[in-house]
Amino acid sequence: MKLLGIGSRVDHPEFGKGVVTNVDSKQYWITFIENGLETIDLDADMEIIEAADKDVDTISFFDIESSLRHILKKYSDVSEIVPIADKWKGGKLILEPSDINLKGKELPIDGFFHKITMVRDRLRVMEQKVNSSNLQEQEKIDLQQYITRIYGSLTTFNVLFKLKDHHFVGQKGK
Repeated sequence: MKLLGIGSRVDHPEFGKGVVTNVDSKQYWITFIENGLETIDLDADMEIIEAADKDVDTISFFDIESSLRHILKKYSDVSEIVPIADKWKGGKLILEPSDINLKGKELPIDGFFHKITMVRDRLRVMEQKVNSSNLQEQEKIDLQQYITRIYGSLTTFNVLFKLKDHHFVGQKGK
């Protein structure tokens, strides 16, 4: 039995497609696209999509994880986990009408934040679809400008994001 090296790609009957991220004397550590990290016996039945040599161990776990994240982002609808700023966790959004005879509304801020991140993710998908479409260049530019203006309209919600990298960014001042 030839051992698979780190970086080998496999298709397991139960866990699906994955990449070998570590090997020890008894098992493979395989990160599966849909099931995360699992340990699998060396003699387990699985299809080898692409084998990497056992003695070639130049790929770090960080490199493999980065590659997997890139592949998942590019080829699936798995969205990135975007954390809410710590000060807002468990908080609530209170909407009060100016008419005191009308009832206000309270929403869990985590749910509201989830909706905001969904809007952001869908705008990004729309952006990608516009850029890869068969539209004429000027039409792409026009649509891209509308999307950028939408991002700009949503910058108010940046206060909810934990990391600045996740913020909405509109058109920069000239």
